[in-house]
Amino acid sequence: MKAKILPFLLGAVFFITFSSFDAPVNSGVRIGDWELLGSRKVNYKLDRDVIYVGAQDGRFKRLKFQLKGGSLNMHRMVVHYANGSKEEIALKHNFGRRSGSRVIDLKGNKRIIEKVVFVYDSKNASRRRATVHLFGKH
Repeated sequence: MKAKILPFLLGAVFFITFSSFDAPVNSGVRIGDWELLGSRKVNYKLDRDVIYVGAQDGRFKRLKFQLKGGSLNMHRMVVHYANGSKEEIALKHNFGRRSGSRVIDLKGNKRIIEKVVFVYDSKNASRRRATVHLFGKH
């Protein structure tokens, strides 16, 4: 009996461990000219989340994000470039579920984006946690 349960338990531990792994999510999904760069599910507090873009896919001129599932208060977005510089974008706005940002034109011409940091809070404005989807356009 123990021999049959052990593989099942090991499989369950493996699944739980790696299903919550916070690796970069760059699925290559496209919606028109926009490419999905990554997604993060937000928490119910003042928090920050990072979406790693990387040098291979990081040459974008415009960014935007969309929410699904819940609402949140976005404070700012900080774009970190591969050359070490960063661009802080104030987004002080309450976004409802299924809403999104304006198109954000980045300074410079197709600079390599290393990562994008979101600073937000949800203050339990919704019973559902929002998911932020970040899109880039070349």
